[in-house]
Amino acid sequence: MSDALTKTVPTKPPLRAVKLGPADVLVERRGDGAIVLRSPHPLPDYPKNLTQRLVHWAAAAPDRVFLAQRDASGGWRTLSYAQALTSVRALAAALLERDLSAERPIAILSGNDIEHALIGLAAMHVGIPYAPISVPYSLMSQDFGKLKAIVDILTPGLVFAANGAAFARALAAAVPAGVEIVVTAKAPPERPATLFASLLETQPNAAVDTAHDKVGPDTIAKILFTSGSTGQPKGVINTQRMLCANQSMIRCGFVFFADEPPVLVDWPPWNHTFGGNHDFGLVLDNGGSFYIDEGRPLPGAIEATVRNLRDVGPTIYLNVPKGFEMLLPYLRSDAALRQRFFSRLKVLFYAGASLAQHVRDELRELAVATTGERIIFLSSLGSTETAPAALACTVESERAGNVGLPLPGVELKLVPRDGKFEARLRGPNITPGYWRSPALTAEAFDDEGFYKIGDALKFADPADAAKGLLFDGRLAEDFKLATGTWVSVGPLRAAFIAQCAPLVRDVVLAGADRDEVAALVFPDLEACRALAPGLASDAPAATLLADPRVRGEFARLLTALAAPAGGTSNRVSRALLLVEPPSLDIGEMTDKGSINQRAVLVQRARLVEELYAEPPPAHVIVARAAAQAAQPA
Repeated sequence: MSDALTKTVPTKPPLRAVKLGPADVLVERRGDGAIVLRSPHPLPDYPKNLTQRLVHWAAAAPDRVFLAQRDASGGWRTLSYAQALTSVRALAAALLERDLSAERPIAILSGNDIEHALIGLAAMHVGIPYAPISVPYSLMSQDFGKLKAIVDILTPGLVFAANGAAFARALAAAVPAGVEIVVTAKAPPERPATLFASLLETQPNAAVDTAHDKVGPDTIAKILFTSGSTGQPKGVINTQRMLCANQSMIRCGFVFFADEPPVLVDWPPWNHTFGGNHDFGLVLDNGGSFYIDEGRPLPGAIEATVRNLRDVGPTIYLNVPKGFEMLLPYLRSDAALRQRFFSRLKVLFYAGASLAQHVRDELRELAVATTGERIIFLSSLGSTETAPAALACTVESERAGNVGLPLPGVELKLVPRDGKFEARLRGPNITPGYWRSPALTAEAFDDEGFYKIGDALKFADPADAAKGLLFDGRLAEDFKLATGTWVSVGPLRAAFIAQCAPLVRDVVLAGADRDEVAALVFPDLEACRALAPGLASDAPAATLLADPRVRGEFARLLTALAAPAGGTSNRVSRALLLVEPPSLDIGEMTDKGSINQRAVLVQRARLVEELYAEPPPAHVIVARAAAQAAQPA
């Protein structure tokens, strides 16, 4: 008998049981090189308008919590489905009395709260379009330029702002004097305002039911303004068909909603399609509970999210990649928080940007350590114009960035372009166009009616389309070096941020018609301070970023990133740490915090020239020996 020891092969922890839709696809390859993908499964029926689901759940589960929000004392203020419908019908009656319409829609300036939800639902219930507008346009902007542009194109008949005093400057600067202002509290000085509570006192009548019956698939539900990455915001028309069809698509992926209504703790703003359509919609459509999270993935604001997650364990947790990254230290150090967070969680879901692999891996490790099970991490692809879900991943992938396959009802056309596949989409979830902008609408669609989303995709496995697709960057951001070689900005940017995590908030890549790629880096100042112990905590950003220890670490990381690269288009040769954060008013940053690459390159053209100066200035970090690159400025 052999004395050889039997080798034990480690087993992978089991995946937490969750019902998801199938991952299969039909593929049509055309003679011109285009590839069309579609689901083999039909799209299930969906209601003619979204608030039919509110009516349904108010009857089927009247006492179930629909909306919850922290009150002034810190406790949870809740609203059941039955209570919500009662309020919506009263508000709808009040709105009808004001003769509001597509020519005189509703604008909402303030952020996520119960009153915002109710007035939006009331508007949709009787066919009045409404537009939730980014809060930073009112509270962070200095010139209110974007807000003025939106109000001019929207011509609202009523404007809602929860706290009238907080929005007083924005109201005075952008909203014409004759437009009615509705506030929850604190009317703006020198401006008459109607209290939200008084609208709730209106008695609903037959006119509400008559108007609701007329709300059909082609009725405009809302107008969502894009974040202005290409200039002033564009108003994307969202019809009832878009919203209702998209929720039917989402249910095809998240099959478990049928057995367990979703519970969300959610912060993404409702003026964006991710928070306002996808997340809010999936709760309403499936009779779930929406706990409004007043937190944000920002220093000093993430703590509110942590507090809420200590109270409420979600069944699906949706966030942007930065949100997951900022939660990690709290989950890592707090066993009770981990237990609550993972207790009934079925899916982790990210959108809005690529998730760093190390963040995904650590969350998976924490889930296994806490529960003994892996929890599936999923993502999707879409935009404001697609309601938003168009593609979705419903299988576990070892690699972050898989956006899955077309959902039932969606057709995806991949068009060869400059060595990539340009994605175009068609289906009932696609916008009919842009508000009062026929020229922009015409430019957005090809001759077959496919919406040109502007993203590039590639197959996760070219030999098996069912393995899903990977995001391959924004086509408008890619550029050619002087050698004629294309630089794929999306993947290279993601690699740079992953390499430099957590020291980098964002990066803009330069190099069009140059010999090499260089980077303008927006650093994470708090993370950088950890590299310079002993430096005064209130030291200016310029002093911190000139510290040899900080510059030396960036030089090391830049050199390490460049070492394995296969060519000039795959490495960043130089970098400059930016003291000034991106500006909202001049278009460098969108309202959701993402970077407008083109605007940064234009606004900081002088710094781009410094990046490429010969010899490189002392404050430019070069991918070479760290000792050379880390000379203080």
